[in-house]
Amino acid sequence: MNPSSYTPGEVAARFGLTLDTLRYYEKEGLLTEVERAPSGHRRYRASDVELLDLVRCLRDTDMPIARLRTFAELVRAGDQTIEERVRLLGDHDEQLSHRIDELQERQAAIRHKIDYYREVLAARGSEVPL
Repeated sequence: MNPSSYTPGEVAARFGLTLDTLRYYEKEGLLTEVERAPSGHRRYRASDVELLDLVRCLRDTDMPIARLRTFAELVRAGDQTIEERVRLLGDHDEQLSHRIDELQERQAAIRHKIDYYREVLAARGSEVPL
C-alpha cells in the first residue's frame, strides 16, 4: 500500500468493512470528501484512514450516526474545536461506562442462572455441561 493514499478495497479490508459500508460512511459525512485518482477512482488519505479508525471505534461502542457526524465535522473544522471534541467524547465515555455497568449486571444475572441450572442437573445426576 502507498503510505499516502489507499484504495477503497484496501481501506475496507483494513477495517473489515464492505465497500457499501465505506460509501455509507462517506455519504453520512463521517469522512472528508474523498480525493479521486486521475482515473476517477477514490483514494483515501492517511488522515481519512485515521479518522475512520476512530469512527469505527465510536460506532462499535454504539455512538449514533448523528453524533459521529458531529464529531467528524468538529475534526474537519480544525484544532479550535478540540474542547468540543473532548466534551463529546467525554459524554460518550460516560454513557459507555454506564452501559458496561449494565452489561456486567446482566452478565452476573445470567451466570447466576447458569449456576442454578447446573445445580439442578447435578441434583438429578445428569451430566452438567461446562
